[in-house]
Amino acid sequence: MKKWLLAFVLGVSVLVHVQAQQKYTLQQCITIALENNLQLRQLMLQVQTNQNVFEQSKWQRYPTLNFSGSQGLQSGRNIDPFTNQFVEQTVNFSNFSVNTGVNLFNGYQQKNIIKQNQTNILATQKDVEANRNTLILNVASSYISVLNNQEQLEFARRQAETTRLQLDRTDRLVKAGSLSQINLYDIQSQLANDELSIVNAQNNIELSKLTLKQFLNLPASEVFEITPIALPAPSTTTPYDATLEQVYNAAIKYLPDLDAANLRIESAKTGIEIAKGAKLPSITLGGGLSSSFSSAAPKQRFVGDGGASRVVDVPSTTRYVSYGGFTVPVIEKVTVPSGSIQDFGYFDQLNFNRNASLSLSLRMPIFNGYQVKYRIANAMIQQKNLEYQAQIVQNQIRQTVEQAYYSMVNAAKRYEATSRQIESLELSFKAAELRFNAGAINATEYNIAKNNLDRSRASLIQAKYEYLFRTKILDFYQSKPISLE
Repeated sequence: MKKWLLAFVLGVSVLVHVQAQQKYTLQQCITIALENNLQLRQLMLQVQTNQNVFEQSKWQRYPTLNFSGSQGLQSGRNIDPFTNQFVEQTVNFSNFSVNTGVNLFNGYQQKNIIKQNQTNILATQKDVEANRNTLILNVASSYISVLNNQEQLEFARRQAETTRLQLDRTDRLVKAGSLSQINLYDIQSQLANDELSIVNAQNNIELSKLTLKQFLNLPASEVFEITPIALPAPSTTTPYDATLEQVYNAAIKYLPDLDAANLRIESAKTGIEIAKGAKLPSITLGGGLSSSFSSAAPKQRFVGDGGASRVVDVPSTTRYVSYGGFTVPVIEKVTVPSGSIQDFGYFDQLNFNRNASLSLSLRMPIFNGYQVKYRIANAMIQQKNLEYQAQIVQNQIRQTVEQAYYSMVNAAKRYEATSRQIESLELSFKAAELRFNAGAINATEYNIAKNNLDRSRASLIQAKYEYLFRTKILDFYQSKPISLE
């Protein structure tokens, strides 16, 4: 039972270790980098912001509708809002209004603003694509750098093993008296140099992994390994299947950098039209509905019912006549409309005080300190500036493609030349090894031959990965997916 338990624990430990040592392909690294990159997320938020600005500008074409209300208290000598007369009392008042308005014409400015905002969305989206491309190339470069350093490490280990074998043979020859002791010391010194090369290669791997982790936004402590790939040797006859002009023409059409620059030129042209629109008249249609309440208004009032009026005799309170020693009031005939006294409450007063308005406004610009003139001039300068920027971007694309293409060609040539050099150095090293074992040369001469061969082989590995990276860049510029499979 204990054996089974021990086996289970060991199995779980191995499984956890295997999971911790998960190896990532280049495509997996690119996916992680795109998901974790904060700069890309910021740009995507900018796209959303521009989308909101665009949507809001479309709503600007529709009428506005606003409601306002106020409630207040006035004390002392005030104007009664109901009668517009001065009163000496505390007045409780309310005001309500609903207003609407729509811009019928403003020199096509709103139409052009909508067009400009839509163009800005497209330009920002192209910015996102351009930054995605930059991130993908950085990840690919770091990934290939890790592969290069790993192969350099394997090469350094093989060279150290070769030196150990030679150290063992030299030790036997020294003990046999065929070689002097100093030769053993020289080989030991060479082994120390080889072991230092191993340490340097290991450090380079960790640094290149750290760079890759940073592009993936992963902590440095993250356990991270990449999938080893057996890469083919570069072709020395046909380094690449496309010419420089073919790559450049494809890059101009595929890369979003120039598209973003051209879209901003279109936005600037629309900005000129917006500025010119300020020279034209604007027409606005408006309307409103309002009402008010005042506590100073009478609480009751006569309300007619639409019936026939009648004439009644009413004794006067101010006019009198005297007759036979008696004073009697004058009888006046008063016409009384048909109706009755009714309560005049809060909502009755709001209904009574309501009023409506409708207006059509025309604004004709005549002179405003040349504001429109200079806005147009600045908009035209902005357009010219963006045209220069587009030319700069186009030149940068050409220069980047040219640099990548000629770096690829030079890497292929360097690989071919280094391959021929290695063939000669291998023959030289074998001859030196035979002569050293025979005691014809000393360890210093042997180490020189070995170091020359080691440097050439390391350069060959570097040239191979340089060629690989440059070809992948050229593939990417032609909208081909980056893959090392």
